[in-house]
Amino acid sequence: MTDPPPAPLHFSLLTLFPELLRPFTQEALLGRAVANGLLRFDLHDLREHAGNRWRKVDDSPYGGGAGMVIRVDVVERALVALPERPDEIILLTPAGARFDQKMAEELSEKRHLALLCGRYEGFDARVETLVTREISVGDYVMMGGEAAAACIVEAVSRLRPGVIGDEQSWRDDSYSSGLLDYPEYTRPAEWQGQGVPEVLQGGNHAAIVRWRRDRALERTLARRPDLLPTAGLTSGDSATLLTLGVSRGQLQELGAPPLAIKKQRKRSGKIQTDPV
Repeated sequence: MTDPPPAPLHFSLLTLFPELLRPFTQEALLGRAVANGLLRFDLHDLREHAGNRWRKVDDSPYGGGAGMVIRVDVVERALVALPERPDEIILLTPAGARFDQKMAEELSEKRHLALLCGRYEGFDARVETLVTREISVGDYVMMGGEAAAACIVEAVSRLRPGVIGDEQSWRDDSYSSGLLDYPEYTRPAEWQGQGVPEVLQGGNHAAIVRWRRDRALERTLARRPDLLPTAGLTSGDSATLLTLGVSRGQLQELGAPPLAIKKQRKRSGKIQTDPV
């Protein structure tokens, strides 16, 4: 007897502009995942819960100031109207925790995520009492939360089994491995004087794996060295980092393990040890 297919990951997107997100949820891999029963999207127009005939959801801020603020009672009615209680109610805000791959992996294990997309000057601060977490996609301000919601939807959805087909593909990606991704190449083998590295054309799988790991280390060291302490470095990585100019003292600061030592062997009556 075969196991039933897993329930789709359900996204409820609450926004003033559902038509901004509708095509995004219907095209490419997301649209295919919906058709295959892997994902489900519900778009909810906050204006439908305005509570007045003008569908007005915002008001001027107490204390004065520019812009308008989305009312807390509107948001409460919209959340109560959801057909089922979400596992997470996420407020998209510049004041939230920084979204990263670890958070994406955590959210991908959930059953139902509700994302609140703000506009204008944002939400009444009391909305914070209605949510389970607040998330920011970066240290910048946009005109609304829809683009941020799209980022989170893509990052989380691709981690669900079957959405992108080859699970190993995302496990090797930047941040999933703890490092930036290694460089990729395809045809033509030669272009404007730039060739594809020979190791990638030689068919030696072990050499390719090591080359890719070394290049990922090289890129991460040059561009995002802050990732290295949590990248799960090996003794082989330590050897590579030494060739890239990292000192032994810096290896310790990065939490990299010491170089592996080969077994002791006798040579000319003496015991000799060789670092790997």
